[in-house]
Amino acid sequence: MRSLAVLGDDLLVPVGDGRRLPYANLDVAATAPCAAVAAHAVNGLLPWYGGVHRGAGALAERCTRSYEQARRTVADFLGCQPDDQVVFTRNTTDAMNLLAHAVPAETVVVTFLGEHHAGLLPWRNVVRLPLPASPAQAVEAADRALRRHGPALLAVTAASNVTGELWPVAELAAVAHRHGARIAVDAAQLAPHRPARLDELGIDYLTVSGHKLYAPFGTGVLAGRADWLDAATPYLSGGGATAHVDATGHPHWTTGPARHEAGTPNLLGAVALAAVCAALTPPARQALEHTEQHLLDRLRDGLSDIDGLHQLHLFDPGHPRVGIVSFAVTGHDSAALARRLADDHGIGVRDGLFCAHPLTRHLLAAHPGLPATAVRASIGAGTTGEHVDRLLDALRQIVHEQRGGQVEVAGDQPQPDADSDQGHRQRDERRGRRRGATVVAR
Repeated sequence: MRSLAVLGDDLLVPVGDGRRLPYANLDVAATAPCAAVAAHAVNGLLPWYGGVHRGAGALAERCTRSYEQARRTVADFLGCQPDDQVVFTRNTTDAMNLLAHAVPAETVVVTFLGEHHAGLLPWRNVVRLPLPASPAQAVEAADRALRRHGPALLAVTAASNVTGELWPVAELAAVAHRHGARIAVDAAQLAPHRPARLDELGIDYLTVSGHKLYAPFGTGVLAGRADWLDAATPYLSGGGATAHVDATGHPHWTTGPARHEAGTPNLLGAVALAAVCAALTPPARQALEHTEQHLLDRLRDGLSDIDGLHQLHLFDPGHPRVGIVSFAVTGHDSAALARRLADDHGIGVRDGLFCAHPLTRHLLAAHPGLPATAVRASIGAGTTGEHVDRLLDALRQIVHEQRGGQVEVAGDQPQPDADSDQGHRQRDERRGRRRGATVVAR
């Protein structure tokens, strides 16, 4: 039996020869499919949909209870202490930006260049450490950096969104606390695969996204210590964040999660996320992890046998990871490769730099001759052995057909935003063609 049922298992998609194939969703790390329990929770509440924290009618009272119960369920799932806060946000990026807003001005934020942009960019007073070659080096680098600074926050990922590799969060937390610092963890990629708990990891703050946790209804969470959040000005100014506003228009802000949840909250997102958290009991998590690990091993073993294909990794290849594998193939443009997988084989993957440009470019540069971007295949609830085997068979076919050929460049496409992953990719390709050389990431 599957540990978590998801919608879309029977979805058929068109491919180039006119057939319709069952969709092989190997893009779970970007946005996971919707869990059946999340859809059920939302559908059950929709007839009662009304205002939250406002109104005395039956709908408002029902929705307020549902919203605050969702907060308690998520708090339990994330291992919050009684005095911790759970603030609902839009996603992990929003949650990290909220934390950056709340960090005291004199606090130095220490992070690594391996972070997703959500954990790399929001900070004001930041020290960005070079990429470590091993978990031990990450701990040593954090130790040295925190020793040099006064009040500090260490911000790290729990599992890389590029490689899936697990970072030594508990060891980093111990180092941070030894130096009187706090630690914030981006658990967007950990929480769908492994327990992500403040109490068990010994961390101060944790962020997650509902859309990566099988609840794609536009919500995220910042969970952790209350003092910085209660001391900061509201992230958004407006109704709900105020205790009262005096006759001159001067606001007096409330404390607690409402301080940073101004406006009408995303009730359905909170309820959907709580439904998934409640469904991911320890036995369900164990079953999910067991299945994912089996499929991950199958995927990685198959990829290792394909000529010219390089799997990306920062740490030792055998280091534990969640169900994410990024790779590039010598002589094959990653965007064109992903397009063929979709158009000819009904397979969904992602190509690009995965909103982690420094890390992905660094890993690609380790193998001269690779294209400027990578392909990412990611697995989770709903992934099957047939999906993995179809991807491997398709890659073998494509590589066999074009072995020894030139880099395959996608045809005319709408021009992307210059700052997007695709924009960077196309610009790098143009530069490479002008130089008359193979494009290699730097």
